[in-house]
Amino acid sequence: MKRSLQNVVGPQVRALRRKQGMTQDALAARCGTLGWDATENTITKIETQLRCVTDREMILLARALRVRLHEFFPEHTKLFQ
Repeated sequence: MKRSLQNVVGPQVRALRRKQGMTQDALAARCGTLGWDATENTITKIETQLRCVTDREMILLARALRVRLHEFFPEHTKLFQ
């Protein structure tokens, strides 16, 4: 049974988080300081593409990871230049 992917940014969120040596719980906590009550489970579902990500959540994830939005789409970087 093939699962339906709910977002395209999940794997890159995971990669960026791991690059910074951050746990899912730490990322969720950082999101909380920005006004989004995300849990470790929320981050897990996003990273495994089981949960949709709203525009607002994507912006907050970028702020929490201290990256620019286009870094969630590395294979499409030319679209942002």
